[in-house]
Amino acid sequence: MIEVTTEITIHASIERCFDYARDIDVHTQTVWQHTRERAVAGVTTGRIGAGDTVTFQATHFGVRQKLKSRIVQFERPFLFVDQMEKGAFKSMRHEHHFSVIGDQMTCMRDTLRFEAPLGLLGWATERLVLKRYMQAFLEDRNRKLKDMLEQ
Repeated sequence: MIEVTTEITIHASIERCFDYARDIDVHTQTVWQHTRERAVAGVTTGRIGAGDTVTFQATHFGVRQKLKSRIVQFERPFLFVDQMEKGAFKSMRHEHHFSVIGDQMTCMRDTLRFEAPLGLLGWATERLVLKRYMQAFLEDRNRKLKDMLEQ
């Protein structure tokens, strides 16, 4: 299993950061454009909450795929966790942590744990390709989210 962690400081209240991070419309605006990611089932617009599911359709590595996740933990405004129920990975869990670090300043930390299918081939792909790809994906999305929140 691979773990990717990102951390970013945002000049906005913890409540705004939390709500933007769980907003499906904001999500689709802040991911890489070439993936053409969009919500196609479950909560497809607005904010996702405890127990809700969302299915995203996107193109990664030239392959169109779907990933269904459920919010399995929800503690506003400090934490929400989405876990893959169906998709290309053997398993995936994404923890979104928020903490106050000053007046109108929030630390947003993402911890993504995933495991690829296909045994030894998946193990090698995780380490050679997917870890860097997912790190870059999250860092880029978080920078865009920060820019949106700080406007």
